[in-house]
Amino acid sequence: MSNYYKGWSSFSCFFSAEYSQNFLKKCYRNLHISDIDSKSYQNCYPFMYFLEHGKLYYQQAISAPMSIQPILLFYGLVHLIKACLLTIDPSYPNSTSVLAHGVSTRKLKKQQYLFFQDEIKIQKNGLFTYMAEKMFGCKNLEGEKVKMGHLFNQVPELSDLFQALEGKATFLKVNFHNPNIILIPNQVLDLYFMNSNHFRNYLERNHGIQLEGIEENKTELTVRLLETLNQSSFIKCDSRERTYVISTDKEKTFFSNEMLCHYLILYNLSMIARYEIEWWSELLKTMPNKDYPFIETFLQIAIEKGPQLIYQFLENLAKS
Repeated sequence: MSNYYKGWSSFSCFFSAEYSQNFLKKCYRNLHISDIDSKSYQNCYPFMYFLEHGKLYYQQAISAPMSIQPILLFYGLVHLIKACLLTIDPSYPNSTSVLAHGVSTRKLKKQQYLFFQDEIKIQKNGLFTYMAEKMFGCKNLEGEKVKMGHLFNQVPELSDLFQALEGKATFLKVNFHNPNIILIPNQVLDLYFMNSNHFRNYLERNHGIQLEGIEENKTELTVRLLETLNQSSFIKCDSRERTYVISTDKEKTFFSNEMLCHYLILYNLSMIARYEIEWWSELLKTMPNKDYPFIETFLQIAIEKGPQLIYQFLENLAKS
């Protein structure tokens, strides 16, 4: 797995036209496209400007009141995603169909509405659909629906809050003994209803992780990898605890991807902050249920984690 994120200073090298152009050249060379020199030259400044604009939104969100934080964080993430898309699509945006948000929300119920139960629907075209396919290979998402509670379940930093409010943690901590050996609490076997052999097959088939073997003792599993993990949907980073974790839920969906989760949650919250002022203001003032602590904590997390997820994506491209 990649080194721990060091904040916006990790992006410093990208704020050099020379470095960014060479970085884009490498990306385009891996795509086997023509006119690498001209396309990397044309895109290096838009690439930097997207990163710079995204950074400004995130920095403003730090000192902004919670009432407008979702708007700043959503558009900050949108700009960072657009920078990522330039690394894999030199012609982005090549049509207006990719400029829409790509998702929609149902109208909020005025009584007994819970954000946890609110649902979001994926559209055929737009930024979300485009980046899900181009950046993560997630196709055929049109019409898919997902609830906010499910998305919160995919955020490692919310695990302690789930434990406190619902009595069940959503992630388990794991340790890397070295880059190719992972120590996992054997509690995972009970949670996944598997033995060690089934667990090995699960890692290989569902997550594409190539293993040398698994050893089991009373407290943990020693998982030996055939190659170092650069990025994995199975193992995530808890940015607050600075540890690696795995989900207590074995089901893998398109929405297990953290960046997709951040986009969808922030989109919904930004729409509420703009167009559902009465409900949003009541939530912030009266804190009536679990919606408030989860939303507040998520926004605090998103300020740091959004840029970290973007940097990890760019870092993996730089290493490839």
